[in-house]
Amino acid sequence: MAEVGAHLTAASAGDDRPSIFEAVAQDSLMAAVKPALQHLVKMLAESNPGRYGFLWRWFDEIYVVLDLLLQQHYLARCSASFSENFYSLKRIPIGDHRQQPLATAGLPKRQHWKSLLLLVLVPYLKGKLEKLVSSLREEDEYSIHPPSSSWKRFYRAFLAAYPFVNMTWEGWFLIQQLCYILGKAQHHSPMLRLAGVRLVRLTAEDIQALEKKLAGAASSQTHSIKTQVQSAVRKALGGIAFSLSTGLSVSVFFLQFLDWWYSSENQETVKSLTALPTPPPPVHLDLGAGSALLPKLKTVCPLCRKIRVNATALSTSGFVFCYRCVYGYVKTHQRCPITGYATELQHLVKLYSPES
Repeated sequence: MAEVGAHLTAASAGDDRPSIFEAVAQDSLMAAVKPALQHLVKMLAESNPGRYGFLWRWFDEIYVVLDLLLQQHYLARCSASFSENFYSLKRIPIGDHRQQPLATAGLPKRQHWKSLLLLVLVPYLKGKLEKLVSSLREEDEYSIHPPSSSWKRFYRAFLAAYPFVNMTWEGWFLIQQLCYILGKAQHHSPMLRLAGVRLVRLTAEDIQALEKKLAGAASSQTHSIKTQVQSAVRKALGGIAFSLSTGLSVSVFFLQFLDWWYSSENQETVKSLTALPTPPPPVHLDLGAGSALLPKLKTVCPLCRKIRVNATALSTSGFVFCYRCVYGYVKTHQRCPITGYATELQHLVKLYSPES
């Protein structure tokens, strides 16, 4: 049985295809980079919101621009993405298998741009869709839309259909990987098929050509002003991409450790190790210019100064407000209106009286 498994998951001596382990490993490498960087940016934003807060607010957009520069650099230089080059792989067009182009030759323009868009744009859009679904689920749980609202019916239908669409998407990838293991497909991922390329291992000629190209680029000189400007722009973008690739190559294991440490499966262990005792209720309140004052009547909401409706407490401070008031305030400011404690929407706790 072990021999059969080794035969299915390892490439033969004369085959240039990577094994399924190499193919899946390079996929998981880039998938681990973004969550780890996201946690680093979150820590920076929490330590100094005024200076680094914009990094957290625009993290997806900043990351997709940096990812675009990085992947463009590697596709143009090595005919591979960053993670594929890390595992000594390259992309070649689907077609004649008798003669493979060198990695330095680059991909044809059609395959190059399709690869770039599928590498960068598809993960970005998928992440945005997942965030949209998560926010819609939060709003649906405490929705203020009338039950017969057409908008509410629409997004409830969307939320009901999304798990099946996501299951179909993931099943597509799983079937493609099974076909690749059994030798029935040239691609382990549908994205490679859509880009019109397949993965192969780098040869000795590829490595020599890459080294010569790097040495030639360092010694080349330009003469005209136009070529100097173009060269300066290419060098600047290449320098940014090279810095990103070098930093990722050095810190890839550290980033994967961070991804494991903050993964959802490991969160319970992390919380048990880093849990702090429950703090006492606030005694001395440092009221800022935008902080709400406590009303004299306990049944009055500190925000709207009216009798509370749908009483909701903040687990971070213990104060009680109207649900609609505190939901909008926390969603906008991410803090308690009274104490200023950092607060998120999941810290809202609805209170129910025996009469209700």
